[in-house]
Amino acid sequence: MPGDQTIGAKSAVEVLLIFFKLGLSCFGGPIAHIGYFRDEFVVRRKWIDEPAFADLVGLCQFLPGPASSQVGFSIELMRAGYLGALAAWTGFTLPSAAILVLFAYGAGELSGPVGAGLLHGLKLTAVAIVAQAVWGMARNLCPDRERASIAVVAALIILFSTASIAQIGAIVLGGLAGLRLCRSEAPAPSGHVEISVSRTAGLITLGMFFILLAGLPALRGLTGSTGVALFDAFYRSGALVFGGGHVVLPLLREAFVAPGWLSDDAFLAGYGAAQAVPGPLFTFSAYLGTVVSPEPHGLAGAALGLVGIFLPGILVLLGALPFWDSFRKRVGAQAMMRGVNAAVVGVLGAALYDPVWTTTVHSPRDFGIALVGFVLLTAWRAPPLVVVALSAVAGTAMALI
Repeated sequence: MPGDQTIGAKSAVEVLLIFFKLGLSCFGGPIAHIGYFRDEFVVRRKWIDEPAFADLVGLCQFLPGPASSQVGFSIELMRAGYLGALAAWTGFTLPSAAILVLFAYGAGELSGPVGAGLLHGLKLTAVAIVAQAVWGMARNLCPDRERASIAVVAALIILFSTASIAQIGAIVLGGLAGLRLCRSEAPAPSGHVEISVSRTAGLITLGMFFILLAGLPALRGLTGSTGVALFDAFYRSGALVFGGGHVVLPLLREAFVAPGWLSDDAFLAGYGAAQAVPGPLFTFSAYLGTVVSPEPHGLAGAALGLVGIFLPGILVLLGALPFWDSFRKRVGAQAMMRGVNAAVVGVLGAALYDPVWTTTVHSPRDFGIALVGFVLLTAWRAPPLVVVALSAVAGTAMALI
């Protein structure tokens, strides 16, 4: 079995190299990443069988955090232990994080019409990408009137509320509505996840997850430290994300733009650039940590952002593994997650309007560029990198006309 493989530095180095290659080549978002993982580890290397892989994917889609990174972490936890899991995360995360840090340092040098047009083109990419995410997620996660209604209510909560807790409230209400409205006759999943994480270890990591979630704001208030404040902002954003990487957009904007740590233009330019790089979208945190106003920023801020945003997803994954088998087969749990996923669609739909649309689309030409990007992504299945390149060229050309 995969869990019987020898755990050691040699295995961890092998894992690091494999995931570094994946980190350089995995474009297309978390669903595409999972496809890459299946081809690499189920089909080609046969490190894990199909039922076990499906179990891991189901678990990671159920939990908050970056699903594709959690799947990779889990596979290597099976093969090479905790050291291998850390190597998998490092290899998959490092390439895109490094590229975004370089972009953050170079973005400030982009001045004049060419630089402004290029950055505006990257922002228009964000419109197309988020619209594609809303479209695809709505089709998959809101196929009936009950879930469509939950999504609409969640969107209205976000659009008409100025409270920072509105996003959390919308997701919680979605889960409660799911318990009542989204029960179905779908069969419970079979099989189980064979990863040796004890219940004691699971409870400890779950405890750490909630202690940090509750304790960081208190520590922030007591110390007044900007470092603690930044880590809390990244950690809280990573802890409350359900439904994939794009959903982190409204949470990060609330955490960084609302208090004045970053402008909307800089935020959306970085988000657009994040679409051009491979690997997990959560590496957007490296860009934010580099350009944010309070110290620490730069490379220290990038490292703080990466650890802060990924840590909660890893902690809750380790905490859930020992209990997942029994919980996931319960009808109530399945219904609750249907409601949560529908609410996530509504949250993302609200984010598509504000801030993405309202701060980016200012003219018919802007709408045209975003529309072309959306059609390329949805109808032509063009890689995001192609859309980023075309939008950047179009934005630059429009600035020079």
